[in-house]
Formats: sequence, C-alpha cells, structure tokens
Amino acid sequence: MRKIKYTSIALLMAAGLAGCSDQFLEDKREYGTYDESLVYENYGTAEQRVNYLYQLLLPRATGSTDEGTDFLTSSGVEDDYSACTEEFGGSSIFNDPTAVLTSVGGALPDFFHVQPHLGPWNRIRECNDIIQGVTNSQSLTQEQKNELLGQAYFFRAWRYFLLVRIYGGVPIITEPQDAVVGNTQGADKIVPRSSTGDCIEFICQDLEDAYNMLPSTWDGNDYGRVTKGAALALEGRVRLMWASPLFNRANDRTRWQAAYDVNTRALAELEDAGVNGIVHGGNNARDWAHLFNTYNPKEEAVFVTLYNNRGEVEGLEVHKWNNWEHSIRPGNVNGGGGMTPTSEIVDLFPMADGKPAAESSLPYDKLCFFLNRDPRFYRTFAFPGVEWQFDDKSTNWGGEGVNFFPSDRYAGGEDYELWSYCWFENEEDKASVSKGGIRGADKLTSDRGVYVRKRSDDYALAGANLFVYNTLAGNGSGFKTSANPYMEIRFAEVLLNLAESACGIGETSEAWGYLKDIRARVYPADMEDENYGLAMSGSQAETFAAILYERQIELAYEGKRFDDMRRWMLFDGGAGQEALNPSWALSGWGGNTCTYLGVTSANDQARANGSKHRIILYVTEGTGGNSNDADPLKDVERPAGLTLSEDFRYQSSDNPDVSSPYADPKVEALAKFYKDNLTRKDLPTDEYDNGQFSTFRPEYYFIGLRQSAQSNNSTLLQNIGWHDNITGGDGTFDPVAE
Repeated sequence: MRKIKYTSIALLMAAGLAGCSDQFLEDKREYGTYDESLVYENYGTAEQRVNYLYQLLLPRATGSTDEGTDFLTSSGVEDDYSACTEEFGGSSIFNDPTAVLTSVGGALPDFFHVQPHLGPWNRIRECNDIIQGVTNSQSLTQEQKNELLGQAYFFRAWRYFLLVRIYGGVPIITEPQDAVVGNTQGADKIVPRSSTGDCIEFICQDLEDAYNMLPSTWDGNDYGRVTKGAALALEGRVRLMWASPLFNRANDRTRWQAAYDVNTRALAELEDAGVNGIVHGGNNARDWAHLFNTYNPKEEAVFVTLYNNRGEVEGLEVHKWNNWEHSIRPGNVNGGGGMTPTSEIVDLFPMADGKPAAESSLPYDKLCFFLNRDPRFYRTFAFPGVEWQFDDKSTNWGGEGVNFFPSDRYAGGEDYELWSYCWFENEEDKASVSKGGIRGADKLTSDRGVYVRKRSDDYALAGANLFVYNTLAGNGSGFKTSANPYMEIRFAEVLLNLAESACGIGETSEAWGYLKDIRARVYPADMEDENYGLAMSGSQAETFAAILYERQIELAYEGKRFDDMRRWMLFDGGAGQEALNPSWALSGWGGNTCTYLGVTSANDQARANGSKHRIILYVTEGTGGNSNDADPLKDVERPAGLTLSEDFRYQSSDNPDVSSPYADPKVEALAKFYKDNLTRKDLPTDEYDNGQFSTFRPEYYFIGLRQSAQSNNSTLLQNIGWHDNITGGDGTFDPVAE
C-alpha cells in the first residue's frame, strides 16, 4: 500500500495571538511516515494534513515574485513586478530595454517548474492527496469532511490561479499521481495544457465547492482559516481578471456579469459574517492605518496570514515572524534601509479635496508636498518632520548591533521623529540633476527623502506594538520579531472588485457608490455632501479610469498594482498584440486600453520622462562631509514632529480661500522649515545609455515556459510569442483562448 511521508505542521496562524496555549508546541511534533488509511481515518491527523497547506500556500507578508520563489505573489516589496510600476524606481527584467528575455536563457523566471519539492505541482499534489484521502475516508463524518475539503479546494484553486494568471492555461491534475512509472512508462502521467477558459472554470468550481463546505466564521484560535467569504472573494478576483482586457479582448459583457454576480455574493456573505470594513474608531487615516495591525475578525481581513512574535526555540519552529516592519523602517533604527517610493506616486495621490493635483482647487507645493493631501497619503509615506513612533519598552539604547539615531535627540522609540534630509559634499554635485546626497541626517547613511510607511505598526496607532523591538544583532534584531497580520484580500478590495464589475455591465452609478464607500472610511464626515471629491458620474471609460486610480491609492504597496497594469494592458495599451497573433488585436476598448481610459501608457511615460524618479530633500545652503556631525543644519532648531493624528486638511499659505494660512501651527512650522532650509531634487532611477527607456514588451503579458518545464513534459505547448523548446519553432499555445 502506498506510503505518504510528510511533515505535519500545526496551523501556524493559530500562534499569532499571545494567548495561545502550549498545545501548539505539542502539535508541532513530527508524525513521520504513515499509511494513508491511518492518516485520513482519524480527524486529528487529517486536520494536520490540511494545516500543512497553510504553511505551504499562505501568502507571505514580504512575498516576492523574483526568481527562486514559488509563491508567485507580490506583497508590496520591490521585486520584478513592482519595479515595473510607479510604486518603485529602478529597472526590472520585464522592462529592461537592454536585454530581451527568452525561453532558452536563464534570465526568464521559472514559476512553473522551479524545484520539484518546492514548485507549484508539489503544492497541488498535496491538495489532491487531501481531497482524495478525505473523500475516501470511511471514518470521518460528513461535517468533518466538508470542513477539511473546503480548505483543500480553496488552496488548490489559489495555487492554480497563481499559475493561470501568468501563463494562461496549464495542465489540470485532480488526483495525486503515483511516482512509480509502471507499465505505461509514465505516459499516463503526462498531462497536456488545458485552455485558459477551462482552467478558469475549474478554479471557480473549486471555489464554489469550498464556499459550499466552509463555515462563514471560525471560533477561537481557528480565526485565520479560510471562510465562505474568502472563497467568494477569491472567485471574484478570478472572474474580474478573466473579464479584464488582457483576456477579454472583445469586451464580452457576459464575463463582466459573471464577475459582478460573484463579487455581489462575496460582499453580502462578508457583511452577513460581520466583516464590514468599518474603520476602527472613526473616519480618518489613523484609524484606517490601524486596520492593517489588528486581529479583529469583524473589520477588514478576508484572506489573511497570521504571524506571531514568539522567540526562537531550539529544534522547534514555533516562531513565525512578519518582516515587513523591519523592511520599511529607517536604517537608524533597524540597521537596514527602508523602502523608497517614486516621486511619481508621491505626486499622483489626491489632494485633500479628493481630486488629483491637476484638477484640485488646492495648490500643490512640490517642495512641501505634504500639504493638503488625501488622508491616506500620511499613512502611506513618511517624510522629514513626521513622528514614526515605536515601543522600545526597556530597550538599552546604548546596545550594540543596530545603528541607533542620536540618543541626545530622542529618549526612545516613543519620541522618534524622521528627519530624512541630506546634504552634499560640494556645490557641483548639488547642482547636478543626477547626483545624490552624500549623507543623511540623524545617522541615516542614505539620502532617501521619502519612505514607504504603508502597513506600519506605529506605536501611536494603538499605544502598543505587535513586534518585540530588539537592539541585539541576530535573527530577531530590529523589528523582525513581529506578529502583524498580512491581508492578501481585504474588504476594500472586494468593494473595488465589485465597483469594477458593476462598471463592466454598465452600472456606473453603482460603481461610483462603492468608490464613495471606500473614501467614506478615511475622509472627514463633513465631506460627504461633496462626495469626498469624486465625480459620481461619467462615461463607462471614465468610471473605469476612476476605479483604477482609486486602486492605485487605496491598495498602494500591497502588491496589486502590477496585476492591475497587466490585466488592463497599461504598459502599451495592447499595441503590438496583433503582431503576435492576429486574433489578439483588441476589438473592444477602442482598440487601445490606454486611449480608452484616457491615460498615458507606462512605455510612453518612460519615453517622455526618460526615467522614474525618487525624491531627495537636501540642505539648500551649505555642504558637509560624510559623517554624523557634518550636518549643515545641526545648529538649526527643528520644529515639533507632525503627529498625523486627526486633522489632515492642512492648508497652504498660498490658498486664498482660507482666512488663516495654516489649519495647524505645527504644520506651518514644518512648512517654514522646508522653505527656509531644504530643496527638492527628483533623481532618475532607471536611466539607460543611447537614449533607451524602460519598455515592457508585448509578449511579456504572458511569459513563456522555460526550457526546464518543457523538458519535463513533452506535451507542454509553448505560449505564442515565445520560442518552443520542443518543436524548435514558435509557440502555438493561445493563453487568451476559451
């Protein structure tokens, strides 16, 4: 009888809360090799098999799409996908004009084959093994079977979706394949690619099965397991992708209707289950930011990965840490460097009246870019002069292992202010359009002016942190020991998915209503009569454009922007698709999605601007060397740091419509400090020689199978637009076909 060897790992999410019992450690023991009948004839061991899927397949808070990963998910870090967007500067293998990816060379990422024990097919086999074993069990009750199968169907759908969205159709394998070749010499194990349409229906059927079997909520330490609402929300994302121009070249309305129907069901199910997206405490960005740092199942989380802040235990992997906080914090408190947004995304956020700067009645000050901005701006970015507090408890600030900021300025983390301006060594470099600063203030060795702040566990949000700050060098140094949850799907995305689906079937008024619901969570209540700056009307194309703009703002640095740009073909509007395949020409969308939406394609933006940029704020008068005490402003009194607590509608002194120059004296003081002492420079981040510019090629919308994948399965046809390593000719598989 077939043996199954697996490592049984208890639901790591259950350790996310401090109150978990030591039973968790007992559940972590190794089960070894068991006969299948023993594994699935006992609920405890069968549940352990399902729990293992959570370890294998839950998205990671710092997940990357770079080569060597098997998750295929971007969580907001700078990776090969996000570097193609306006969120990060620099270049990516997907928009580097100096190198063309091929299916033969090693530069093309392999998300299909990877390593056999880490790749997607190993994960899918685990799901299939559970589905088969639980279904055939003679001992489990039907209720127990449904609970276990619902989770397995969800994760199988999730893993297939991650493949299909990149490659198009893939082989559909629904049962574990025996490793023994047998009399057929393995021919029965070779499964060809199914059409993309068939894969979409397969994924959605798995999610419908999951919906029918899963509970709406879980009790106690089971919070974090997938639910009915999660299944429908994921199906809504799948249907939305299938309805989008990347796959829906003719703008088939029936696909939008299918997306609308399931997203409507998802919203109703979540609201019935108590997941209502109500911002904790009120209508402002402080409480909006708190949504990312809570374990309250009645607020925002739909598909969530939980973490813990337990210390390491030798021989036991009981700790599961979220490294996001450590990644974004400035280098003078974590020894790292933080993340740098582009000037393009800083500038595109709305003003305080809810309108883009070009349409707003409020003036936009490029130097004092923090004046009069959308409330979410202040919790997405950090800049010189803001508080960015953390709980250091009894931390010894004289310890070793971390490059601490000057202790004579700040008594501890609860007083921390970010002063990320820089200076130059000489006037020539200062005047250069491409030279960066030599040094940053307060032991910030980087010249980075603006930091990504999104999803930060700021002490001021709740008066406590879910991380344990550690000044000592080692695995848990800085902010690494963090229990912050990560939301792959949250309530706001469900609203946005439904808004886009509603627009797709022509219900534009309904779509605008969902956008208003999004903004009502963060904008002051007295702006409701102004619809929080939303137009609340417009053509279908204008409504689609407004939805995509709102997604840029609400979902910034959550790993969603590349997918939005790809499914709407915003890199080139779909130009050049007919050259790859005549049937790929867009017969809908006016033949070009960017023209249809009224936006400039990413390739054209790069051609016009030459590069994306990053902001540095440097000392206007004076220069200095590369040392902590060389700051030309070291004797200039700094204003009090902005708390970013309640009133975000700060007024500019140039606004003639207000009787007072500023709504807040602290803001006025900070603006004066900027204008008296600092200059903004936007540095190019991705320049190329010979006048080249970042270019996303038409064939990259669907990447090809690398040679290793085709060598493993001779029936795998290559995608159109890529070299087929089996036939030696051009690829023939159509990833757009139903």
